[in-house]
Amino acid sequence: MAGAFGNVVREQRIKSGLAQEKLALLAGIERAHLGKIERGESLPTLPLILRLSNVLEVKAAALIAQMEERLDECEGEGDVS
Repeated sequence: MAGAFGNVVREQRIKSGLAQEKLALLAGIERAHLGKIERGESLPTLPLILRLSNVLEVKAAALIAQMEERLDECEGEGDVS
């Protein structure tokens, strides 16, 4: 699950044209923490998901829906991470 959410955050960050450092700064976290989220090593709290979605200008529900789609795809392939 963490990996799927991290991939969604990374893709949205790149779409937004933000470097990790900038997104982390705007979301109020360390760049290293954002890196862990993007690599699937850490799941953000709900308040952090809301801050990330605000900075990325994407609804939190959309981020979670994209993560669920990823999980469904992985489930179909037999790899849920």
